[in-house]
Amino acid sequence: MAQFTTGELEVMRILWAHGEMKPARIQEKFPREIKNSALRSYLTILLEKGHVTRRKVGKAYFYEPRTQHESAFRHTLRSLLDTFCEGSAEGLLLRLIKAEKLSEKELLELKRIADEAEDLPQKKQRRK
Repeated sequence: MAQFTTGELEVMRILWAHGEMKPARIQEKFPREIKNSALRSYLTILLEKGHVTRRKVGKAYFYEPRTQHESAFRHTLRSLLDTFCEGSAEGLLLRLIKAEKLSEKELLELKRIADEAEDLPQKKQRRK
């Protein structure tokens, strides 16, 4: 899966949130001012990369996301892990915890999630 540029990702976010749309509607929802030609360039590239599909209705094209949000997220996360954390999810989490000023409540929630994750293998073994 190819990485998204900032502009391509902005288009994809709109399509993920709203589903199939005509370029004029995408342009209305775009987070910044964008010329029609630039938007159409993003759509053409996304179409070529296989991230969107389009269908013609009369003279208009409607674009729809083909790549699912979760799939793009997982791919981007894997790339981030590989590039900056030697593939280590633990390394990423530790860097995030250190870099972000997490509240006590957020840290307790992370601990709760970690405790639940530790309990999962035990629960699965008991079921066998």
